[in-house]
Amino acid sequence: MIRYTLTRLGLLVLGLAVASVLIFLSLRVLPGDVAQLIAGAEATPAQIAAVRASLGLDVPLWSQYGDWIGGLSRGDLGTSLVTGTSVAAELADKARVTVPLAAMSLTVALLVGIPFGVLSALGRHRASGTAVSVVAQALAAVPVVWAGLMLVVVFSVWLGWLPPQGFPRAGWDDPAAAFRALVLPAVTIGVVEGAMLLRFVRSATLQALGQDYVRTAAAKGLTRTRALLSHGLPNVGLSIITVLGLQVAGVIVGAVIIEQLFTLPGIGRMLVGDVASRDLPKVQGELLALTGFVLFVGFLVDLVHRLVDPRQREAA
Repeated sequence: MIRYTLTRLGLLVLGLAVASVLIFLSLRVLPGDVAQLIAGAEATPAQIAAVRASLGLDVPLWSQYGDWIGGLSRGDLGTSLVTGTSVAAELADKARVTVPLAAMSLTVALLVGIPFGVLSALGRHRASGTAVSVVAQALAAVPVVWAGLMLVVVFSVWLGWLPPQGFPRAGWDDPAAAFRALVLPAVTIGVVEGAMLLRFVRSATLQALGQDYVRTAAAKGLTRTRALLSHGLPNVGLSIITVLGLQVAGVIVGAVIIEQLFTLPGIGRMLVGDVASRDLPKVQGELLALTGFVLFVGFLVDLVHRLVDPRQREAA
């Protein structure tokens, strides 16, 4: 297990290294000049060149990349070109919104996807199972922005139960208000992601119902539902763990969009604004942090598979 963990950890570091190169190079082909933006529209070429030199943008790309990686090795994600603040500090501040939003969204997706996916599979020959499947197909095809707008119309405009936009100035010092502000965004992401998870759980459960060990358990006197819960779901769970790892990326992408729609001061909204202002060090740090988070979740999924699946341990 230790050797496996070290191997996966090495792959994680390699993935981050490749991602850092791709992020660094891709940002350099964006149109616009941050030095021009900072110097102002009335700046002369000499003033723009002076700003570029002060920001270190006049040195070769390999030197800029080396400085960035050197800072990363010390835990320094860089300094914003526009505001002059620490990228790591701003990420930590915005993560207080994005991380709870992602956790709540994933919780909603689990509550929607797993139980309704199993019920849809068990009731595939009944009207209830068919209805759940049809609704899931429809929700999976709904754009997350449209779903958010519909939820705002129903729960904010018509019913007035939840705030339509914004986040309290006090932040999590007022936990009730902060939680209420994240409910609609989390439900928006969670319902759409949960519908996709539901379809997978339904398919995996139907496949498990056709396995010999489930049929054997039913032949020994267990009901089909009991046989599935006792023998089928543990095997289905391994596949669900893998899909959940992939859905974390979907939740992160959804958070970027939803934070714009609900004007939440999170990492996604900050990232969009920084791309518009070409704040390269800040965008680099934000993209690498999000990429690292997704890769780390994949690393954890691999470890969990290894721990809970005896077939992998026996093969090793």
